[in-house]
Amino acid sequence: MRIFRSICLATAFVAGFGASVQAQVMSFSTPPQGSVWNTMATVIAGEARDSGAMALVVQPYGGNAQMMQAVNDQLAEFSLNDVNDVITAVEGSGEYRMAMPNLRVVARINPFPVGLYVKESSGMTAVADLKGRSVPSGWDAFPIARSHISAILAAGGLSWDDVKQVPVPELIRGSDDMASGRVDSAFFAVGGPKVAEVDASVGGVRYLSVEANDETLARIQEVRPAFYFTEVTPAPVRVGVAEPMQFVTWDNVLLAGAHVPDEKIEQLLTVVFDQKDAIGEAYPPLRALNLDTAYKAYPGVEYHPGAKAFFEARGIEMSPAG
Repeated sequence: MRIFRSICLATAFVAGFGASVQAQVMSFSTPPQGSVWNTMATVIAGEARDSGAMALVVQPYGGNAQMMQAVNDQLAEFSLNDVNDVITAVEGSGEYRMAMPNLRVVARINPFPVGLYVKESSGMTAVADLKGRSVPSGWDAFPIARSHISAILAAGGLSWDDVKQVPVPELIRGSDDMASGRVDSAFFAVGGPKVAEVDASVGGVRYLSVEANDETLARIQEVRPAFYFTEVTPAPVRVGVAEPMQFVTWDNVLLAGAHVPDEKIEQLLTVVFDQKDAIGEAYPPLRALNLDTAYKAYPGVEYHPGAKAFFEARGIEMSPAG
């Protein structure tokens, strides 16, 4: 209800003001509605309007490349993303054909566990069980998924050659195709609203387990050096997690364009960390917000000067990468 209210308020805000006020509206670029980043941005933007008097709305795009381009090209001010994807976007490597030098990290938001999930009725419980079964591939509109699924398969002792590849364009479509039976598994972040929707429609889903040890850690870090493992325990919001499980994880970060004024960065960070209880209540995965761990060094990317000023004023020192 809180999320729906935030979306409605954002729409009313933009529609109800004249052109001179609209010019002052800032935006979050996100993937399509139903994705975890879109949900997180909606909650943060709603709190920024309610308690921070910020004119902040959410603008969905088709995928990561588009939403990063929007921030880099000053079409949006903020976004949320996997730090690995931000690094490759800044470099112009991987799926990014052109460097995006105007992206700046603002804060580490939370660890972001991801996995492959299946229908409960499939009988599969581990990623290794996918050998010879179908896995979503392609991801033309959401290319970040290619590296994540590569890492998940590696953590299960598999490669793309061990599975049947079924092309899907993006996250929501991938889950819909799994629900319809077109593909045996789907990829999504733990706690994603879409996973709960599919769970209700197919009579139950479960995430597939991986082996978390030094050998598999080395495998996933060959794919992306910032990947690591975390244990996730069952909770109502974590649909598909039936027992404590290890997941491939990365750091989810808040980022901004270099064009965003320092005071706007500090204003948003003040909302994020001073109102973290309200934000976590609206979307439980954001209960992981922690000021003490939010200022972390990453290779190949810079922090926005406004973020540096905010953390220095709060007495928070930058923690090393790793």
